[in-house]
Amino acid sequence: MQGCQHATRTLPLSEGTTHVYNYTCFNEHVTTRKKVTTLTFRQKKERGEVITMLTAYDYPTAMAMDKAGVDSILVGDSLAMVVLGYENTLPVTMDEMLHHARAVARGAKSALLVGDMPFMSYQVSVEDAVRNAGRFLQNGGMDAVKLEGGRERADAVRAIVGAGIPVMGHLGLTPQSVHQLGGFRAQGKTAIAAKRLLEDAKILEDAGAFSLVLEAVPARLAEYISKQISIPTIGIGAGAGCDGQVLVTHDMLGLFERFTPKFVKQYANFHAEMSKAFTDYIDDVESRRFPAVEHTVEMTDEEWEEFIK
Repeated sequence: MQGCQHATRTLPLSEGTTHVYNYTCFNEHVTTRKKVTTLTFRQKKERGEVITMLTAYDYPTAMAMDKAGVDSILVGDSLAMVVLGYENTLPVTMDEMLHHARAVARGAKSALLVGDMPFMSYQVSVEDAVRNAGRFLQNGGMDAVKLEGGRERADAVRAIVGAGIPVMGHLGLTPQSVHQLGGFRAQGKTAIAAKRLLEDAKILEDAGAFSLVLEAVPARLAEYISKQISIPTIGIGAGAGCDGQVLVTHDMLGLFERFTPKFVKQYANFHAEMSKAFTDYIDDVESRRFPAVEHTVEMTDEEWEEFIK
């Protein structure tokens, strides 16, 4: 909840005159919800309760999600595509990720906040991985980090966890490997590939990951993996058998028109709503219907006469 819903503020315009502004206060973000932690994730899995997760990249979206009660917010490298307009996730940098992470951290106080480690922030060396993961907590306000890959990232996961930083793994369709995978393609569809995914899931669990994203893998495989490991799985395009679900918010709100993944359920069409609002604004301005009297600041006749003398 916000600290105040509506308030008024009186500002002086000139000596002896004032104007009262009505406004909504967003400065205080007061919440009665208990902070979600990595332990909460594990407890929800043990109780058979589904974990909810969404992506956010800015303050107002994060605040709305937190108020709605989402368990976790991922500051995803998907922002490269849905916010910055790139063709894939590869170009986004650590500094850009941290910029958006800080905005989300200011808006969400209860959800578990996870920073998505961008391409080349952890692949070069274990030392780089630990250092950049630390930046997400120290400079980005995150509670944990997420990185892609299986056995080839076990050493990095182990080192980051050893530094006291919770790590969420990511298997299946790993967007940072889009060129290696031959595009955004489902993974684990053969017996050999499925066995490798299961092995990777167990390796990441052993390395200390607290949770695991499974993206674009067959539903029966995702459910099987979820039952074979003790850490919670978060599915995206992986069926209902995972311990939780995550979606890219711009997809589920209908904000990203370039394409919509098959596994997305659209809960709104914000792009159409925004387009209509922008068109209505342009029409109102061009026809001089906006601004109207109620949108303007008044000046007394006496002051006006004094001014034009």
